[in-house]
Amino acid sequence: MNTLTKNDLEAFRKQMISDIGNLLENKLAYGKESEEFGWMRSKAIRKALNISASTLQNLRITGKIRFKKVLGSYYYNKEDLQHLFDDED
Repeated sequence: MNTLTKNDLEAFRKQMISDIGNLLENKLAYGKESEEFGWMRSKAIRKALNISASTLQNLRITGKIRFKKVLGSYYYNKEDLQHLFDDED
């Protein structure tokens, strides 16, 4: 049986922090890539356009915007939303 020391625990803590940081960086990079391709998640769209979840849902249901559902998450075409709100001005 091996004995854990304080140094072992400190090394483990540092490795965990590094791994979590890498995961967060990868997640942020993925989000930016999907925006570059013109598809954004619901939360990002609602925040950018300052609209409610129900407004976004109504736009989706009425067919006014294109969307994709991937593993339970909705992705919306950014250009469709920009044109939709540009036309209303």
